[in-house]
Amino acid sequence: MSEVPEQKSRFNLSALAVRERAVTLFFIVAITLAGIVAFLNLGRAEDPSFTIKVMTVVTAWPGATAQEMQDQVAEPLEKRLQELRWYDRSETFTRPGLAFTTLTLRDNTPPSEVQSEFYQARKKIEDEAPKLPRGVAGPFVNDEYGDVTFALYALKAKDEAPRDLARQAEALRQRLLHVPGVKKINIVGERPERIFVEFAQDRLATLGIAPRAIFTALAQQNLITPAGAIEANGPQVLVRLDGAFDDLEKIRALPIVADGKTLRLSDIAEVRRGYEDPASFLIRSQGEPALLLGVVMREGWNGLDLGKSLKTEVAAIASELPLGMSFTPVTDQSVNISEAVDQFMRTFLEALAIVMVVSFIALGWRVGIVVAGAVPLTLAIVLIIMWATGRVLDRITLGSLILALGLLVDDAIIAIEMMVVKMEEGFDRIKASAYAWSHTAAPMLAGTLVTVIGLMPVGFARSTAGEYAGNIFWVVGFALLASWVVAVVFTPYMGVKLLPAIKPVAGGHDAIYQTPRYQRLRGLIRWAATRNRLVTLATLAAFLVAGAGMALVKKQFFPTSDRPEALVEVQMPKGTSIEQTSAATEQVEAWLRNSRRQRSSLPMSDRARRASIWRFRPNCPIRPSPRSSCARHRKRPATH
Repeated sequence: MSEVPEQKSRFNLSALAVRERAVTLFFIVAITLAGIVAFLNLGRAEDPSFTIKVMTVVTAWPGATAQEMQDQVAEPLEKRLQELRWYDRSETFTRPGLAFTTLTLRDNTPPSEVQSEFYQARKKIEDEAPKLPRGVAGPFVNDEYGDVTFALYALKAKDEAPRDLARQAEALRQRLLHVPGVKKINIVGERPERIFVEFAQDRLATLGIAPRAIFTALAQQNLITPAGAIEANGPQVLVRLDGAFDDLEKIRALPIVADGKTLRLSDIAEVRRGYEDPASFLIRSQGEPALLLGVVMREGWNGLDLGKSLKTEVAAIASELPLGMSFTPVTDQSVNISEAVDQFMRTFLEALAIVMVVSFIALGWRVGIVVAGAVPLTLAIVLIIMWATGRVLDRITLGSLILALGLLVDDAIIAIEMMVVKMEEGFDRIKASAYAWSHTAAPMLAGTLVTVIGLMPVGFARSTAGEYAGNIFWVVGFALLASWVVAVVFTPYMGVKLLPAIKPVAGGHDAIYQTPRYQRLRGLIRWAATRNRLVTLATLAAFLVAGAGMALVKKQFFPTSDRPEALVEVQMPKGTSIEQTSAATEQVEAWLRNSRRQRSSLPMSDRARRASIWRFRPNCPIRPSPRSSCARHRKRPATH
């Protein structure tokens, strides 16, 4: 039996953890419970949040051509936007009477600077607005372009007036805003009310009344003008002129003077209440007209909790709606989040089972329990750190945890294997447990840091991709460092508690390491060490081949969507009315419904074949082509 070598340092964390067993056990229990609490309270999301560095500017000028919109409206605004510090490019689509400009900031814009940059863009646009031609409406700025709709709900009612449906939608909006986790509610598809004054040109010509007289009378009468106030001993009395229109009868009774004659507006024109015509936005759900209510979730909120709260509230709303009115979900992101979390839990349990089975077979059941116990303890530490640093469980963090699962047991296996070997050499379990710190802690920490450093470019990348995927570096780093702490602190303690009595091997150290397999491994290592130039060149060649192969790897920012959804865009010729577009989309909807019914009646083999045909059809472009007749497209790049 060999002698016990002297400790390399006075401080030994592994020996301290074994010596202070009550404290170590307390930390194990506390970390486990805190990890469970952190897992239950961590926010859930489908994708990580990142800053959208895009702002849109919409300008309207009724009667202007697309070229006039480009030259007299879009051009001056784009020149002012070019003065921004983080300006990258602007893209403008123009059509008669409308210009749509998209401002994109540079990809390396710090997230903290984005809102300040959007504020500067607003100021420059507001400064330029008075210089635009007379009659231009806007510019209208939208810097909340990145709001993601968490859930969509359709409000439908057959034969219900649109204004009544809109009022019901406003009431539901106020109710849903009180659900915890809801940031705001967007109502989509509301058709504004309008008052129409319709007259015949031949009748006006007969009466000698010009249409301009009607327009002038309406504009002069429908004014809200301050008329002063009366100072009294009590409250101040405001004086108002009764001129603004508030009902149809006042409009119908409006006097029109022409050729010395005074006529009522209702005598020469029809005044009626209606809706925006033509409509600028139409929504249908399951083939029926509807309004959509889009729910936006607060940042960092638990998506699963919000989904449950919305489900409860929507069920209560549906039970209280009038007969014939329905409020049904269209999309729900909590379902996708639940699937992602469930997939992680399945993967985690499978990985844990594989680790335990392999450890049991290779090391014995007691050593296997020690190694397998390091995985949930490490994950508990990682979850606590994620909770403390404001991170959530999403596609990136869950993927990082799954990636780290295969690395979490390495340090624990090294520590417990070192302990077993030393006990076979004749050490008692207390002294053998100290080797986890004195002889393996530094090499294990170095290997951990090298692995973490390999992911550092992702974590510190100043780009949108880095902001989206940066948690790969942080979560894997947390996991590997936590596994090192578990290996040098808790694994020796669990080894002392769970390892059986191991008899020393006859011959001690030499007998353990003189096996044929170990000698073959040692010979291979000796061969590589003596031919260091050849090994270095081979490593460099493999690195160059891998670098060349990177050019063949497909690159994309977002992963391929696994949602069972498809987007169909119907583009009609320029000048097509919205009624004709609506009729065309109704035909597409009917064809899709018929295809679904036909597909459900097919045998499984034909159904799979038809599904594969749908899957590989090319997608329609979302934006119109630069050469299409429906829009003019122009991109203004940065000048710096």
